[in-house]
Amino acid sequence: MDHQNFFFKFLIINTFFLAICLPEAHSADPKFDACIPRSCGNGTDISYPFWISLIQDSYCGYPGFEVTCENEEPMILISGNKYLIRNISYADNLVSVVSTEALQNDCHIPLRNLSFNGSPFVYSQNTENLIFYFNCTRPVPPNYGYLPINCSSINTGNHSYAFYQHDLGLANLNDSLKTCAPIVIAPVAKYYWMMSYVQLLDMGYAGLVEGGFQLQWNETVSSNCSECRGSGGRCGFYEEEFWCFCSPGPQRQSCIIVPQISLAKKIISVLSFIGYAAILATILWYLRKWYLNRRRTAQIVADFLKTYGSPNMKRYSYSDIKKMTSSFKEKLGQGGYGSVFKGKLEDGHLVAVKILNDSKGDGGEFINEVATISKTSHVNIVSLLGFCFDGSKRALLYEFMHNGSLEKFINDMEPAQTRPHLCWERLYQIAVGIARGLEYLHRGCNTRILHFDIKPHNILLDEEFCPKISDFGLAKLCPRKDSIISMTGARGTAGYIAPEVFFRTFGGVSHKSDVYSYGMMVLEMVGGRRNIDDQVDQTGEIYFANWMYKCVGVGKQARVNEAMMEEDEEIYKKMTLVGMWCIQVDPANRPSISKVVDMLEGNLESLPIPPTPFFSSSSRSLVNMPINEIL
Repeated sequence: MDHQNFFFKFLIINTFFLAICLPEAHSADPKFDACIPRSCGNGTDISYPFWISLIQDSYCGYPGFEVTCENEEPMILISGNKYLIRNISYADNLVSVVSTEALQNDCHIPLRNLSFNGSPFVYSQNTENLIFYFNCTRPVPPNYGYLPINCSSINTGNHSYAFYQHDLGLANLNDSLKTCAPIVIAPVAKYYWMMSYVQLLDMGYAGLVEGGFQLQWNETVSSNCSECRGSGGRCGFYEEEFWCFCSPGPQRQSCIIVPQISLAKKIISVLSFIGYAAILATILWYLRKWYLNRRRTAQIVADFLKTYGSPNMKRYSYSDIKKMTSSFKEKLGQGGYGSVFKGKLEDGHLVAVKILNDSKGDGGEFINEVATISKTSHVNIVSLLGFCFDGSKRALLYEFMHNGSLEKFINDMEPAQTRPHLCWERLYQIAVGIARGLEYLHRGCNTRILHFDIKPHNILLDEEFCPKISDFGLAKLCPRKDSIISMTGARGTAGYIAPEVFFRTFGGVSHKSDVYSYGMMVLEMVGGRRNIDDQVDQTGEIYFANWMYKCVGVGKQARVNEAMMEEDEEIYKKMTLVGMWCIQVDPANRPSISKVVDMLEGNLESLPIPPTPFFSSSSRSLVNMPINEIL
């Protein structure tokens, strides 16, 4: 803070000195006065990007926008053709013009093409072309829709005709039109397009062109002009770049008008500068606080790893991580925590490298996962082999699981020919293994570990399809004597979160919350489908549970397209009943995970019928019915 106080005082003293010494305002800049808007006498104001030659200097406008005055009318030359300016909309970058050549003949139609190539102007959206055919030696049949134009200025004989049509292109002309010369394309206001030919004929050809048409100039020409005018300046183009001419002086891009400064205004200026200095000092204070927090977090993580790190866990640098993953070449999966990549250690062993997102800057999830998994050692718990804590780069190295996650084996929505298939005995052994892993977390450790994110995605399978629980980023440590834990906010994945985690009215959060997630996952394994779609709200979880319960009630298999042998059907029924017991709304009605293991390994006939997991009239009647009547 001492350094910050010094810097703050330094800013105040210097800004006060600068404010007192501000120069007095001097006389107005000549360019500001020279570029005042002018007119040729017809009332149309001419200002940037236009400028009037002989009245204004060229720096008052943009190249290509020079205007001359003829008989008090503003004229502009574009691509060799002269146009009368009828109106200018500076806010929309639009100018309405009419061809002077068209005004000089009795047909009021230009006798040559009007081109705007190479100019800063293009047609506006309110302008379209018409095509005129002059000096035609053969008449065009009336059914072609071309109207004759009888003008002495363009007819040269008894067999001369002229026609016009909307601009439909010059291809596939009628043979009669091929004798016409010249063929002139001329712009008119777009609304004439919407008239019928009879309406155009009644209007007269003079009306077609005398109404003029609109051109638009490039927005970049005057992109800074509105800001300049808003600050009291005048726009110009000086020394090959846009300028804002101000009073008292020219400044590039923006104009700040500095009036004669009184002592009171000097004091106000000083206070303004002090305000800016205070803001800067505040920003510096927060930056320093952020830096110290980063250092403190790094020290906390370092001390933690030194105290709790396993001797088998090796620390790697971020360059080591990039090398073992071949610069993150092969991605294995992704979640809210970050991404997982395949890697190889120097001794040839494969590893799964979990890269945590930079958003986990406080190190909380990193510490939580290392703290949790460092306390475990079980065949159904994934092993942590190493870590990386290199500034903001954090990674965890796990044993590699050749068969990936359970999720890809149980989703019946995948095509049968591409989906890996697991037999019912294998599914049963996986369910038992996961239950034993959870039992170890709940009872086998000195400190009880609640996982809070049990789902197929977090169950990994090794070469022998032995399941291992992974991803302890949301886990919570609690003393074994505590049956209910305090927790702020919900944690977990939609579709697997126990009701009490969301709403405390259902009961306290405990190890039974993991049992609920496990039950939902077992029902997914049985049903061969996800319990909830990512795009659907959480009520889909209720529909899935009731659907599974109804399947049990009518003796129907959840996987309708899959034939079962007798022993498979027994596994199916046992897993379904266990899953239903695990997802009871009231945590008191759910079995402990140890009881779940006993239920899975016991006889089917000894399993009691679970109550309806979610209350519905169609399934409530199943409660307390004999098992042989339901199954």
